[in-house]
Amino acid sequence: MRTRRAALAVTAVSLVLSLAACGQSSEGGSKDDGKKGGDSTVGIAMPTKSSERWIADGANIEAQFKKLGYKTNLQFGENVVAQQVNQIENMITKGVDVLVIAAIDGRALSDVLQQAADKNIKVIAYDRLILGTKNVDYYASFDNEKVGVLQATYLVEKLGLADGKKGPFNIELFAGSPDDNNTRYFFDGAMKTLQPYIDKKQLVVQSGQTKLEQVTTQGWDGGTAQKRMDNLITGSYSSKNVDAVLSPYDGISIGILSALKSGGYGTASKPYPLVTGQDAEVASVKSIIAGRQTMTVYKDTRALAQQAVQMADAVLKDKKPEVNDEKTYDNEIKVVPAYLLNPVSVDKTNYEKELVDSGYLKASDLK
Repeated sequence: MRTRRAALAVTAVSLVLSLAACGQSSEGGSKDDGKKGGDSTVGIAMPTKSSERWIADGANIEAQFKKLGYKTNLQFGENVVAQQVNQIENMITKGVDVLVIAAIDGRALSDVLQQAADKNIKVIAYDRLILGTKNVDYYASFDNEKVGVLQATYLVEKLGLADGKKGPFNIELFAGSPDDNNTRYFFDGAMKTLQPYIDKKQLVVQSGQTKLEQVTTQGWDGGTAQKRMDNLITGSYSSKNVDAVLSPYDGISIGILSALKSGGYGTASKPYPLVTGQDAEVASVKSIIAGRQTMTVYKDTRALAQQAVQMADAVLKDKKPEVNDEKTYDNEIKVVPAYLLNPVSVDKTNYEKELVDSGYLKASDLK
């Protein structure tokens, strides 16, 4: 997920700030090498450094592996599929013992993961399920359908739709990148909640764009979302106002809000609609505090990194990792055993408790 303007505010990034600033890859061990992790090396493939979220994930994962004494090879693919494939190939060639992969395109890794399997290298899919291959062993993520449920439920509650008396309200729908398997889970969760109100015409999608393939945002890109929102305002809202926007991710929300501002929203006579988000990125939390974006879904990536590290550590010690879902995540070849963490809805009323008091963000970064 993407935002290019957010500050690097996640606490764990400071542990390896000099590392994250010096290029697209890093390799290293720790003073404890040989005591716990021995000579084992972990390959870590992250999607991009253009999002504060993925920098934080890479930093968290690497720091925790090093604490256990493992050597690491951390790479960022910069949202270029071929680059990520090449990076993983190089990790395999260098002899990593396990791979932790957040895929740019979940369908693009079958061949390279066969190379990993040929060398008996286990694979942990990180946050994004890897599709179309038997060579993915475990999956660490959040309850992704619940993310969409949280976003949609927030809109339903704030619009007061549950009693059936309020409305109609105008809503537009956005979804994530079509090449990310999580996109479907986020959207399905949201639409299970919103569809009854659309059917009852308490919610109206003036553009008529309600199918997933109509509302995806390639690369989770905020600029792409901004252009689409510009077109929606021009094409469907020349004489009407938007009351709510389902946005799956903070970077997309920023683009949507930029288009809304250009369209005259953000004034006393034409306030911003309700706009959702995900990832609790600094720029969007600031936007929430300022009264622009309405809410975000917080996923503690520190806990996710810890879970992925525990999975890989168990695999390297010939143990079975802990999982809590062995039915849901079918990658079209197999059901991948998963461990799912719970996301949390955050808005202006609870951001301090959930984000600042927990140490996920610093209060000074939100000034």
